[in-house]
Amino acid sequence: MDALSWSHSRLRWHVRLRRTLFFGLTFLTAGCASALLLDVLQANSLSGIELVGLLLFFALFAWIASAFWTAIAGFAMQLLGRDPAAIQLSEVAGRALRTRTAIAMPVYNEDPRRVAAGLEAIWSSLAQESQRGAFDFFILSDTRDPGIAAAEEAMWHRFLARHRAAGRVFYRRRRDRSDHKAGNIGDFVRRWGAGYDYMIVLDADSIMTGSALVTLARVMDAHPEIGILQSLPLPVGRETLFARLLQFGARLQSPMLSSGLAFWQLGESNYWGHNAILRLQPFARHCTLPRLPGKPPLGGAILSHDFVEAAFMRRAGYEVRQLPELIGSWEEMPANVIDYAARDRRWTQGNLQHARVLGFPGLHPLSRVHFLTGIVSYVSSPMWLALLLVSSLVSAIETTKRPQYFLPGPHTLPQWPQIRAGETGVLFALTLVVLLLPKILGAFLALRDRHLRRQFGGAARLCISLLVEQFFSVLLAPSMMLFHSTFVAQTLLGKAVSWNAQDRSDRGVTLREAFRRQKWHLGFGLAWGAIMLRVAPHFFWWLTPVLVGLICGVWVTAWTSRTSAGRSAQRWGLLLIPEETAPPRELMAVRRANLDAPAASAVSSPEAATRLRSASTQI
Repeated sequence: MDALSWSHSRLRWHVRLRRTLFFGLTFLTAGCASALLLDVLQANSLSGIELVGLLLFFALFAWIASAFWTAIAGFAMQLLGRDPAAIQLSEVAGRALRTRTAIAMPVYNEDPRRVAAGLEAIWSSLAQESQRGAFDFFILSDTRDPGIAAAEEAMWHRFLARHRAAGRVFYRRRRDRSDHKAGNIGDFVRRWGAGYDYMIVLDADSIMTGSALVTLARVMDAHPEIGILQSLPLPVGRETLFARLLQFGARLQSPMLSSGLAFWQLGESNYWGHNAILRLQPFARHCTLPRLPGKPPLGGAILSHDFVEAAFMRRAGYEVRQLPELIGSWEEMPANVIDYAARDRRWTQGNLQHARVLGFPGLHPLSRVHFLTGIVSYVSSPMWLALLLVSSLVSAIETTKRPQYFLPGPHTLPQWPQIRAGETGVLFALTLVVLLLPKILGAFLALRDRHLRRQFGGAARLCISLLVEQFFSVLLAPSMMLFHSTFVAQTLLGKAVSWNAQDRSDRGVTLREAFRRQKWHLGFGLAWGAIMLRVAPHFFWWLTPVLVGLICGVWVTAWTSRTSAGRSAQRWGLLLIPEETAPPRELMAVRRANLDAPAASAVSSPEAATRLRSASTQI
């Protein structure tokens, strides 16, 4: 056996071992938890409805156990400092590029000033790199509003004049705007892809450093087996309390979780649709999206195209990799619960469509796992709701039962009801460990690094911020459970989502709007709580975290959408992230541009304003 074959054999052994450990530990953890619950339920005989609850519990515990073991793997890799089977950035440092890369930014009814600020920051950062000549930039517009389109084109002309970038920065507005973002990218690949080796896809709110862009291209040059290389985009730039909670949680946990995903996925990782580099020839040849049979929402154009493109690239024999250690990749988050849920409405439909793709021939087994993961990420909400409702029903039935001490037959001794307090306590503790330990490990990694700890505001403020983030996570989770359950039901009942521009401002939500969107959450929470307090008061107290989240959801949505609340947290040194306390120049440039135009509007007419805001109406 030659050295290359031995190396490939050793890598395959590593892959099998890692995935066997990951899936084995995931299902073993879920099995142990389910066995404890089964022991508790069997103590007084197992009913049919309890069996349904047990099956739901096993599936949901396997779901959270997978995140737990991913975090454990990522924690281990972060402690070691490197993954021996991962891409080593040190090996490509200083490598001269002999290839051409197109940086493509699709836009759709976006604020031209925000697009200009991102373009300026990225291009100026790239200009500092010695390999800058290997990159061209394309603004790919699908904008329908003529006023916004005119502003986009004027912005592009001003940029060319200021940077003398003619022949390097291009603007194209499609006439045929079919298939949304995937169609926009596909049109670019067909028309201009032959002139480039790679394409880096950005969103309108993406920011990447010139160093990160060059590093992505260098890795692709050094690894011709890679078809898609995904960076880790970290959320930044928003001021509301809701967005700060998301930014802090993601910044603390995402590097560890991404390292864990890369550990067991290796060359069968996933693509998230932006802040990633694609090898253009195989992408053009193998990643054309089919139209699914039938009508939307489950048929027609594929909305969540990125998972499908990654699966097709892997089917063609190319690896799909993550690069979690790459510094300099960012994105922005929705500023409030309503806009966050509106974005998830489209993602729900797109992920449920993947059920129609699961059976496509030739897909790698892990690609099918990615599809299932995307589906379960939304279907898990109605599953949690069903489990809670089943538990409520079981508790109500048990409360109304009269104890039967003497069973029919020749029994001389009474049969006392059994309470398995020990098993119940162990199960509760195991659940808390699986849910909370990943957050504690993420905080530990930040606390052990003196430089990073200081950028999070210091040890004390970081720990308080973690408690604040966890508190609001508990408050917000019940509302998101009902939102996602509604979205799944709407999709399965045939209600398709519209494709609207995202609101990327720090938009606040009034109590009136929050009540209009969440009044059913409030009513459901009040009715559920009243019924359980009446028929099963002992179980009511177990439900209080869920009930409080539903009943207070309207006020929590409105209050967390305020920039004043977010800035108060900042003044107190809470929910800080390194990109805020030690901001890179690219993010500072975008922030300055936004502050210079506080009244900037992306629209030129009331109709355009309506379309730009209309994403939130989808919920």
